Amino acid sequence: MEDYRRIADRLAEEIYSGRLKAGERLPPQRVFARRRHIAGSTAGRVYGELVRRGLVVGEVGRGTFVRAAPPPSGRALTEATHDHDPEVKVNLELNYPSVPGQSELMADGLAPLLRPDVLGEATRTVPADGTPAAREAVAGLLAASGWRPAPGQLLFAGNARQAIAGVLASLVRPGGRVGVEALTYPLVKEIAERIGCTLVPLATDEEGLRPDAVALAHRAAPLSALYVQPTLHNPTGVTAGDRRKRELASAVRDLDLPVVEDRVWSFLHEEGVPFAAYAPERVHVVDGLSKRVAPGLTVGFLVVPEERAGAVGGVLRSGGWTAGRFALEAGTRWIRDGTVERLVGKKRDDAARRQRVVAELLDMFTVRADPYAYYAWWELPAPWRADTFTAAAAARGIAVTPGPAFAVGQAGPQGAPDAVRLGLASVPVPVLGQALRTLRDVARGRP
Repeated sequence: MEDYRRIADRLAEEIYSGRLKAGERLPPQRVFARRRHIAGSTAGRVYGELVRRGLVVGEVGRGTFVRAAPPPSGRALTEATHDHDPEVKVNLELNYPSVPGQSELMADGLAPLLRPDVLGEATRTVPADGTPAAREAVAGLLAASGWRPAPGQLLFAGNARQAIAGVLASLVRPGGRVGVEALTYPLVKEIAERIGCTLVPLATDEEGLRPDAVALAHRAAPLSALYVQPTLHNPTGVTAGDRRKRELASAVRDLDLPVVEDRVWSFLHEEGVPFAAYAPERVHVVDGLSKRVAPGLTVGFLVVPEERAGAVGGVLRSGGWTAGRFALEAGTRWIRDGTVERLVGKKRDDAARRQRVVAELLDMFTVRADPYAYYAWWELPAPWRADTFTAAAAARGIAVTPGPAFAVGQAGPQGAPDAVRLGLASVPVPVLGQALRTLRDVARGRP
């Protein structure tokens, strides 16, 4: 039997080459299986692999559609200057913030590392708990109102995604159940599949995850852990208030549940007391440098209860997920010399400026976002659906992320959302404005 990944590779090639165009509907899985002379289960795995790679999007009862292909490598996003030009690619799926002067700030901090004696030390291996200097620096960086991690709680991964994978693998056995917000970070779905656990969608409201939903799911079948984003939830931008955090902390204590708190975007928000402060004995905090500094030189941070440092560190080592020494040394220097603090200030201002563009151009629509977030959640007007709007945007050279990409299962009783997430960080502000005007015009029309 032909491997499903090879079939997926061929379909991916057709998408990248343009033979399968953005917005084109793939045949139903049973028809695809019959045409390819493969089993129906193999066809399901092919479609699942294409979804995992971000090349197609689909929902039960609606079909599977080709998403916007990545921009050609030779065409810069800054060249996108013409509305409705199908050759122009504006990628509002990617979300990597960068600000003017960023490279210069980083270069100043890296200069001491280029001395031969320092460089030799910086290119050695490093254990999962990093170095004493890194632990002290990151403990100070992550400190917030009412909470400061002890240096002994710090572990380091290659990036935040590896940190999430490492801590979940340390908490959940294959076949275990992990509660998540009904809309969650898409890569967590991939991580769960790889480590063999099941994600359970939990109801949310205007303040985030509902404690009663956690208890209800745990009573139905025991949960092994929770993965939550209480601050600047991606994609909706919701931040839980202090009362909700206290209620959720009480619930996880009563249920004896460990928690993974994703704080990767929290640096943009002046939130008050972090959730980890309310249940420090069971919360594992994930954070990192990629959003604060730059995506190409990454370090993931983990703050774990001290008695769990050995178990989580062991998983990071066995998975090959520990941080690179050079990246860790660079990050430590940037923290200590104030580079990270200056970049955070610039990025907060930049995110706020981009949110003002969204508010001005999409004011007639239902858009949920925090004033300082680098993303916005656009609840589409009827009769648009997430798949048809994504396809229509792709036909105009604009890539957006359809709501179902964030949905776990059918996202609870409400079903998969007819919404799209707009990533605001990766294109210049003028290009963002032009793209939003184009999308506004699309939304005013009909599918």
